Amino acid sequence: MTPSEVLPRIRRYDDALRAFARVFDTPLSAGGGGPTFAIKDLFDVAGVPTGGGARTPLAPSPDHHAVAVQRLLDAGWTAVGKTQTVELAYGGWGTNRAVGAPRNPWDAKVGRVAGGSSSGSAVAVAVGFCDAALGSDTGGSVRIPAATCGVVGLKPGRGLVSLLGVHPLSPSLDTVGVLARDVATAAHVLAIVSGPDGAAATRDPFDAEAALSRATGGLRLAAMPRSALDPLDPDVARLYREALDRLGEAGFEVVEAPPPAAFDESFTSNGLLMAGEGWRIWGARIAALAHEMDPWIVRRFEVGREINDERLERAHHEREASQAAVHRWMAGFDGLVSPTCPIPAASFADVDETVSPLSRLTRAANYLDLPGISVPCGLTSPGLPVGLQILGRPGDEAGVVAIGAAFERVSRWNGRAPDLAGFAAQAPIPR
Repeated sequence: MTPSEVLPRIRRYDDALRAFARVFDTPLSAGGGGPTFAIKDLFDVAGVPTGGGARTPLAPSPDHHAVAVQRLLDAGWTAVGKTQTVELAYGGWGTNRAVGAPRNPWDAKVGRVAGGSSSGSAVAVAVGFCDAALGSDTGGSVRIPAATCGVVGLKPGRGLVSLLGVHPLSPSLDTVGVLARDVATAAHVLAIVSGPDGAAATRDPFDAEAALSRATGGLRLAAMPRSALDPLDPDVARLYREALDRLGEAGFEVVEAPPPAAFDESFTSNGLLMAGEGWRIWGARIAALAHEMDPWIVRRFEVGREINDERLERAHHEREASQAAVHRWMAGFDGLVSPTCPIPAASFADVDETVSPLSRLTRAANYLDLPGISVPCGLTSPGLPVGLQILGRPGDEAGVVAIGAAFERVSRWNGRAPDLAGFAAQAPIPR
């Protein structure tokens, strides 16, 4: 899509949907007119404030584009704006009481969350505001909103995509990911933004064409059994069973196999690292600006204040042991599949900020350093999207892309998009 195609659409619908923190009236381009992408407002764009979902910008006027942004521009892509995020990227629901939250586009009657923290990026892709969007993923922040908004969310393992110019939440867990309407587009964007950066990104660029053409017949997939997934929304359970059947029809060997205990335990362990590292990065800011921040974000960070250096160091050692155990187990499979989220998008009124159900099945990929993708697998009875999560062996982004593309071909999803007729004249919900 070109900027001239998407900008009128943004102007018509985004007052109600609030996908964007800032729309570039003059799109950002190194030349040419597309394809188009949006940028999570955690990534620096030279001369444009990096809001980070906060009232006071994280960077008032950055000197340089984030590396991932620059690489897309250099490849001929055009940026149409910066998308809303949970404040400081610390939340899975997609709420934001500091500057307001995007609204899930699949329900024009009930205000629902878009999932977080890359909430605006998922909404922008779902409604056709852009061809793809950049997001960050520390505990599921690309895959969660992808699942709740009915798009593809691709999270690589660490060291593949540069984090330079992306404001951190937890440096040992953070990754840059991609949201798109289909697996092929997500894979091609990953190929552009990946590769060495002279810093923490040390791996060779991703080969999208090789991944998309990889044969998948006979690959062995571990499927998380229902007993390991409960509690699970009934519609999510139904769509998950149907997805497993379709994977079997597509030639995969699907074996129900619960992962090691370290997989489930990673939810709490990932949370400890996020809080401990996040407080060390943002503690001074929170002390100064807590009065204008989302109070739930402040509470999450303040947990990290109680985590001393000794406990944080021990957590890193425990993580190494957990990774080794799960990586050994994963060696017997080509992928691990589960629902992306155990529930569909909740209404804003039903959000309980004391719990994080949307990230219950996604945090493990960050903690264990596994690549992952969320691919749409159908709609609930009320018409809300559900995602299938596919995790791969360490460093095997090509595998998750190949499996995701194969599932996409048999999923019967066919790139469905929400009906926006009910949003054209609506005011945003102040969340």
